[in-house]
Amino acid sequence: MSRIFTAEELAKHDGTNADAPIYVAIKGAVFDVSSKKEMYGPGAGYHCFAGKDASKALGKSSLKPEDCIADYSDLNETELKTLNDWVVFFEKRYPVVGKTA
Repeated sequence: MSRIFTAEELAKHDGTNADAPIYVAIKGAVFDVSSKKEMYGPGAGYHCFAGKDASKALGKSSLKPEDCIADYSDLNETELKTLNDWVVFFEKRYPVVGKTA
């Protein structure tokens, strides 16, 4: 099953609702990072990625909320490699639960 998440649906999985899993999307793949609430939950260091497609931010190694967007078209070659390294990291550690719309 490959669920399709709109931006609005994904945003509901930002860790602020204790009954909902925490999701982070990268390059359109949605990962369940609930097992690491201490990293992605409210007040945690990587919470800015939760409930969003954080592709650009991950490529830039940025924790700025304004960089937590899906559009990574302006990343340079080094940043694209970093982004792809993050995809591999997430694929090894977290289940994919769907795709972004």
